[in-house]
Amino acid sequence: MGAPPLPALSLLESRIIGVLVEKQHTVPDTYPLTLNALVAGCNQKTSRHPILEATEAETQAALDHLKSLSLAVESSGGRVMRYAHNAGRVLGLPPQSVALLATLMLRGPQTSGELRNNSERLHKFGDISSVEAFLDELSARPDGPLVRELARQPGARETRWAHLLSGEPDASQAGVAPAGPETVTVSEIAALKANVDRLEGEVAALRETLARVCRELGL
Repeated sequence: MGAPPLPALSLLESRIIGVLVEKQHTVPDTYPLTLNALVAGCNQKTSRHPILEATEAETQAALDHLKSLSLAVESSGGRVMRYAHNAGRVLGLPPQSVALLATLMLRGPQTSGELRNNSERLHKFGDISSVEAFLDELSARPDGPLVRELARQPGARETRWAHLLSGEPDASQAGVAPAGPETVTVSEIAALKANVDRLEGEVAALRETLARVCRELGL
């Protein structure tokens, strides 16, 4: 029997689920997470797209909604409240699918190859075909798809996938993945070249000025 349909989650709510899944695997000793740790994870500057600046109050409100959907659970062990996700049980998904969904929630649309690399700390997939098999299952769920393969963008070699827990992806960004540190676009190369040319001109002018000053001082 399938899970009942969920209302569309906000960007912050889906980010919270992604962070909880991630930290469950990467920092198990501090999981479940405190509210402060969860806010820090949501606003993390690395391995996140888009970058958020959620407040503690906004995160608490989003958590309360997730708790009402049973997607997040609260525990009171210790001096502060801690939070864990319940995505696998509520959505009726295996750990592999939860790992892929969490990676999409954290980093935005990605190719199957990017998903395999980026989800490695959550689940080690043997090859890209195994990633694609789970994506296909997620996109063909009888209770409604949780991911969608996006149209190939001009110049792109591979299609990207997006999660649907926050509704349909923004068409203007659907096929655009955040550029990684190793990715440089043509426009960025042109801008860098222009900056280099400008700096070279400034250096040449400074050298001429220095040479003139030295001549005037008899150096």
